[in-house]
Amino acid sequence: MTTTQLPLRTLGKSGFTVSAIGLGCMRMTFGDKPIGDTNEMIAFIHSAVERGVTFFDTAEVYGPFTNEDLVGQALEPFKGKVAIATKFGFKHDPTSGPSPSVGYDSSPEQIKRVADASLKRLRVDAIDLFYQHRPDPNVPIEDVAGAVKELIEAGKVKHFGLSESGANLIRRAHAVQRVTAIQSEYSIWWREPEAEVLPACEELGIGFVPFSPLGRGYLTGKVDENTKFDSSDIRSRNPRFTPEAIRANQVVIDLLIRIAKEKDATPAQIALAWLLAQKPWIVPIPGSRKIERLDENLGAAAIRLTPSDLSEIKEAMAKITVQGHRY
Repeated sequence: MTTTQLPLRTLGKSGFTVSAIGLGCMRMTFGDKPIGDTNEMIAFIHSAVERGVTFFDTAEVYGPFTNEDLVGQALEPFKGKVAIATKFGFKHDPTSGPSPSVGYDSSPEQIKRVADASLKRLRVDAIDLFYQHRPDPNVPIEDVAGAVKELIEAGKVKHFGLSESGANLIRRAHAVQRVTAIQSEYSIWWREPEAEVLPACEELGIGFVPFSPLGRGYLTGKVDENTKFDSSDIRSRNPRFTPEAIRANQVVIDLLIRIAKEKDATPAQIALAWLLAQKPWIVPIPGSRKIERLDENLGAAAIRLTPSDLSEIKEAMAKITVQGHRY
């Protein structure tokens, strides 16, 4: 199998280098229906590798467990050539059916159990990047970082990450074990990390991995007030996807469309290029299950937004109030 080369980026000062755009794998087995056929999704992941993607994002809770199984099976032939990020931090009730979790659990014992189980499902000798999926109010972050530090010393984990953590928690964790990456929602229409988290990352030499970089599909420009979402789709319950919010937020799409026309690009590509232009240590992980969407997303790595383009976007967005909370 021949592979093309995407630009590479290093997450902070960790030395952890991956493709400039990664692939979020959650929706391949979990979330809105229909979920992907296993063989089709394995072939799709192989296609991503062919196109130069070396960074794949999964989690124990996606399923639970089925997503790690899929990613592990798909990427086993590329061991040592790609990096897999997975997550801990939830506890599961096997009798609760499809419910993914029954609460937080980042106790050191649970972290170590999850690591051992994830290693088997992912079919790897070490987890490349192990995130705490969400802060656990019942476990001091120092204990979490200490448990991951022990896993790193044991050779079971290579890098430690946090997801959706604030700057204070990041600093406390980093004081115990170097944090390689922070994963949080970040896009042209959700910019809260700019206030405190991104400055903390820059100060401490930590990379940043935006999830939902296309605003759960809204920033592609393919969603309008007439779009219907299946009840299994998180957007059917999301305040940003009511017909009223979709109408109100169209001004964001109009801005992306205008710049996309100038660049011979798509709105989605401009949204991703904007993220890449923010910091050289930012690596977005758009989710996809279709080759045409994958190719579109990866094409963003070749788009250069000028300082003038970025100023235009900044000025325009300063006049826009995005309607609806993200959850």
